[in-house]
Amino acid sequence: MTFRHGLVIGKFYPPHAGHHFLIDTAAERCDRVTVVVAASSAETIPLALRAGWLREAHPQPHVTIAPVVDDVDIDYADPEIWSAHVEIFRHALSLAHGSPDGIDAVFSSEDYGPELAGRFGAEHVAVDPARAAHPVSGTAVRADPAACWQHLSPAVRAHFARRVVIVGAESSGTTTLARALAARLAGRGGVWAATRWVPEYGRTYCEEKLALARRSAKALGEPEPGLADLTWDSAEFTEIAHRQLAWEDAAARVGSPVLVCDTDAFATSLWHERYLGTLSPQVELIHESARHDLWILTTVAGVPFEQDGWRDGEAIRHGMERRFRDELAAREMPHAVVCGPPEERLAQAEQAVAAHLKTTT
Repeated sequence: MTFRHGLVIGKFYPPHAGHHFLIDTAAERCDRVTVVVAASSAETIPLALRAGWLREAHPQPHVTIAPVVDDVDIDYADPEIWSAHVEIFRHALSLAHGSPDGIDAVFSSEDYGPELAGRFGAEHVAVDPARAAHPVSGTAVRADPAACWQHLSPAVRAHFARRVVIVGAESSGTTTLARALAARLAGRGGVWAATRWVPEYGRTYCEEKLALARRSAKALGEPEPGLADLTWDSAEFTEIAHRQLAWEDAAARVGSPVLVCDTDAFATSLWHERYLGTLSPQVELIHESARHDLWILTTVAGVPFEQDGWRDGEAIRHGMERRFRDELAAREMPHAVVCGPPEERLAQAEQAVAAHLKTTT
């Protein structure tokens, strides 16, 4: 049977495969579907974010996502509370369509589904109430996202992925550790097999900038410039920070519960200070808006300096390490400091990640 207008209501806190199955089932059986996202203002995942995730996962033109704040208590035995909730749902429908009427089917997997449908004068359609197709719940996802990883869409995975940032002075083993840590986590198998690391975009930008300068010099018959001949402005560091974060966000959508990042906007701002004398307000804003969870600082002790043609030189390494240490402490950023041979650094980093995951799940 095909219905004219189906209704799906939930918190979607967060959306998971069971929710998507419910919405897709309604979409297959209705000319149009409205999904009311009813969120309490006290909940930790913003309503707008949940609504955006659902719009991405359900782009069907006849599916409308209707977000609304619902701070009414939950008590399925209280008729007055029921009426208050339904009034909020009707308000969401009015905002979405101009009218709260015309619902002829309510799709749900909950025991209260028949009551909800009755209050709209609609037929109730039960969809997998036993949760056999997708044994997952929002409560389970919030408690342990990694255990529910296969039930989450790319956008929701990106939100829950823990972002571990490797920072440090030049030639202190940051990239080596980032690669090794991602590989070690991926070696666990299962959902962890998709663990990724995000390379440093700033190096790519620098290589492209030097190549462009050399092509320009050649065309003008001028001497070939070196790295030290390049000049920098603040806007370039802002661009680097934006692009770095975009790379992260893309990787987090297809990765595991942990994403390893070889630098971030915090580090970019310190390098802005190194070259231009001050921290960058614009890059600092990018750092503040990003969602990073743990920083791992690589020390220079015991790591021979290697000049690969792109580094300032050994003289500034200790000073940059001190700046990282000072800023990590002053900003009270969760961090660990690793030292020693590569295998010891990797073991220390693994322990730091494990400890962080244990205290945040």
